[in-house]
Amino acid sequence: MKKCFPGSLGDTGRARLYLKARRFIIYIVMFFLFLLALVPIYIMLVNSTRSTVQINNGLSLIPGGNIVHNWKALTSQQGFDITKGFLNSAFIAVFATLCTVYFSSMTAYGLHVYRFKGRLFLWGLILLVMMLPASLSFIGFYKFMARLQLLDNYIPLILPAIASGATVLFLRQYMSAVLSLELIDAARIDGAGEYGIFNRIILPVLAPALATQAIFAFVGSWNNFFAPFIFISSAGKYTLPMLVQSLRAGYYRTEYGGIYLGLTISIVPILIFYSLMSRFIISGLTLGSIKE
Repeated sequence: MKKCFPGSLGDTGRARLYLKARRFIIYIVMFFLFLLALVPIYIMLVNSTRSTVQINNGLSLIPGGNIVHNWKALTSQQGFDITKGFLNSAFIAVFATLCTVYFSSMTAYGLHVYRFKGRLFLWGLILLVMMLPASLSFIGFYKFMARLQLLDNYIPLILPAIASGATVLFLRQYMSAVLSLELIDAARIDGAGEYGIFNRIILPVLAPALATQAIFAFVGSWNNFFAPFIFISSAGKYTLPMLVQSLRAGYYRTEYGGIYLGLTISIVPILIFYSLMSRFIISGLTLGSIKE
């Protein structure tokens, strides 16, 4: 016993030392990833306060004092209506996010709860569509929208959000982990309809997953440039990324300070939306950690 006891203490000490070293390495890696994500944003914020000459002279981590001039250069551009661009981008992003989250959760719910013929085939088809690049169908989709006379319209930018294979995959896997079918059966016994069960019971249960996918959908729709550039031709319907891209032409070819300021303004709604949705994720995780 005397020989084994010190050895066991030594093994315990080595195990604790190993765990501390492993934790330290994880913290170092996380801190490095944090810097890797933060530094580009910080450089963009700094360049939004510097002049074009200062930006061309090289990289700097110290903010400048040229933000007023950059704002005047940004807002004095002919055809650049930042308020209109904000409203256009917000309209598209909000409705596209709502369509993505609601209809994808409904699809995932149907595939997870109901047992019908062709269910597995439909699920496999969704996975197959996920593997195909979206650019393959874009030409056909453009011709289809042209025949429906929906060019220079926001419908082609919002309607495709209903079919999001990645969101359906995520929500179905989440349902398989947290959703109890007994809860649905109990609601049916109490006389609740199928739509009532989905809207009043299932959606609150899926709140953390819905918030996560809402963040991805909103960021993707807000930053989308290619699709609006193809479908939108009227300057009054330009989204904010299209307006920022237009700053590279003409006089703004050398006004990099104004361009960086426009990019900085364009990420503000993303940060606000993330701060609003993240509390649902945290509350959902906290709720899931409590044993009933």
